[in-house]
Amino acid sequence: MKFAQNLTFVSIVAVMSVPTLAQTLVASPTNGNVESSPFAVIASATLCNSEPVAYIGYSLDGSSSTAIFAGGYVNEPVSAAPGWHTVYVKVWNTLGGVCVTPVSIDVDNATTDIIPPTYSGVGMIQTLKTWTEIHDGGTPGNSYGGISVVSSPSLSGAAALYANEFIDFGGERYTVQYDDNATAENYFYDAWVYLDGGAVGYENLEFDLDHTLSNGETVIMGFQCDGWDDTWDIAVNAGSPTAFVDTWLHSYAPCDPQKWSANAWHHVEIYYSHNTSGWVTYHSVWLDGLEQDLNFTVFSGYILGWAPGDVTNFQIDGDSSGTTWGNVYLDELTVYHW
Repeated sequence: MKFAQNLTFVSIVAVMSVPTLAQTLVASPTNGNVESSPFAVIASATLCNSEPVAYIGYSLDGSSSTAIFAGGYVNEPVSAAPGWHTVYVKVWNTLGGVCVTPVSIDVDNATTDIIPPTYSGVGMIQTLKTWTEIHDGGTPGNSYGGISVVSSPSLSGAAALYANEFIDFGGERYTVQYDDNATAENYFYDAWVYLDGGAVGYENLEFDLDHTLSNGETVIMGFQCDGWDDTWDIAVNAGSPTAFVDTWLHSYAPCDPQKWSANAWHHVEIYYSHNTSGWVTYHSVWLDGLEQDLNFTVFSGYILGWAPGDVTNFQIDGDSSGTTWGNVYLDELTVYHW
């Protein structure tokens, strides 16, 4: 890390009978798993009762409203209140037969538990036109990248595609200023990440928030999923605001991008806060609804000469002394602060 500023829903009577042969693959959500809201319903099918598939869809609990899509693939966000729910993934074959796959999940909405009613927030940050990209000088080698907004794969219809080339372990950093809030001290980062083909060619995924205070001090809230050490890491200034030594501290919370399933949306939520003296507390992180408590308080204040404002970085670091490539998508990027 080196710092830089700058459905169509169709209401039908739900078919609840489950045929004896349902050939449906549900990639998300996972049966019995804890999920955050919204969560992604990702499923595919080629056959239903040995017949070709015509439509696929889903409904929630006992609702008579079913979302239906032509073909055999669905990838859509679903919102649900905290508690246990059943998602019914439904597939219709060309003869009118139906195959139903129920998936039970426990929804634990972190935003409901933490964010107060008086919050401010900025959503769909991935669509801002002021994103910039650069090789991160804190990493070796070199890197190149490009960003574009695409409709597929996407949850919102407008995901950001980060296309990268990594040379000799280089890291590519993407940066945007998304707000200018001088008084906020609490932040909740909420995003969906899609690994095209899996984490092939890279090891680290970094999710940073930087806040420059009215006194000119910048608080760096750096956070990364470290595939080298299989932990969530936090950014620390081991020096002083003017003679800074930026480094990473391994937490006890495990994280490895290589273990994130490929071609599926993953929900990343991070809760941080800071005071006016540059001290940051990393409270918790959620990956696909699973909470890991951190509770680390470290110094991370810098005098960088930046104007007051709020910046987010998204960085991907290569994993080889050779040349590798990797595409990562980001969607529904929202930052809440209060």
